[in-house]
Amino acid sequence: MKKILNDPEKYVDEMLDGLCAAHPQFYRLVGDDKRAVARATPGKSGKVGIVSGGGSGHLPVFTGYVGPGLLDACAIGDVFNSPTTDQMADAIRAADQGAGVLRLYGNYGGDVMNFDMAGDLVEMDDITCTTVLLADDVASAPPAEAEKRRGVAGMVYAFKMAGAAAEAGLDLDGVTRVAQRAADACRSVGAALSSCTVPQAGKPTFDIAEDEMEMGMGIHGEPGVWRDKLRPADAIAEEMMDRLLADMPVDAGDRVSILVNSLGATPPEELYILYRIVKKRLDAAGAEIVMPLVGRYATSMEMAGVSFTLCKLDDELEGFLKAPCDCAFWTVT
Repeated sequence: MKKILNDPEKYVDEMLDGLCAAHPQFYRLVGDDKRAVARATPGKSGKVGIVSGGGSGHLPVFTGYVGPGLLDACAIGDVFNSPTTDQMADAIRAADQGAGVLRLYGNYGGDVMNFDMAGDLVEMDDITCTTVLLADDVASAPPAEAEKRRGVAGMVYAFKMAGAAAEAGLDLDGVTRVAQRAADACRSVGAALSSCTVPQAGKPTFDIAEDEMEMGMGIHGEPGVWRDKLRPADAIAEEMMDRLLADMPVDAGDRVSILVNSLGATPPEELYILYRIVKKRLDAAGAEIVMPLVGRYATSMEMAGVSFTLCKLDDELEGFLKAPCDCAFWTVT
């Protein structure tokens, strides 16, 4: 393992200390063990709160997206491990401004179990919660079993749209509806060229040859749909678009946003090489691309790889996508 760290056991806590020290205008730590990140300035009284949570190792997801127009708080676990029930309850309490709290996070068993129990805890504080799960990874289950799919970078769109809905003053049912519509509008697929190393494990999560890639791999190294020799960028992009469009067809006149996302080590130059094909395919379908995102939005430590997320828009979702937001990793004015 070659990483810039001190003690692997303190990796997440020291990262959170540095995050808040670098960006005190956005973030503060809350909870007894300081494993929940909340807005530096809480949302206004009567605003619906939005929380997320999950394992560390995915910055800017999850904690990076705490800020106006996005999340109100986020619980963070060790690398690739769910936060605890108490940490999630800390985040919910920090997010509550008297109008209820939406729990918005990825479809992973540990997160679901702990957020459900956290909801039971905060009921004693008279906090009402709702839940929307992201399940956008098309490689993780077929359409007939879509409820089994993993939540990946589609949550970036859901955070943005739900956050804007809450800032606009929608009530808990309204914000939950927007979040669910955003989640339903997203499809994602990823491809990995290398593994990553969890600091506490001290070795790569999986082995892959220098001349190989894996299509459909999950953000924690979950198995994909095939492993073979590394292919040219255009061939990779074409197959990824094939998989997205087969699951959620795009027709002439549709408005869509597309996220071309680095899983950690992939540089911007390579993302733009891929984006050429993405745009060509969507132009050929007659779709209008709205606010495309190219960069590092949802990572997997230092994994070399890429994910595409396609999000279909209508007037409501597009308006919330374009609404202002501000955090250390994404600003929309």
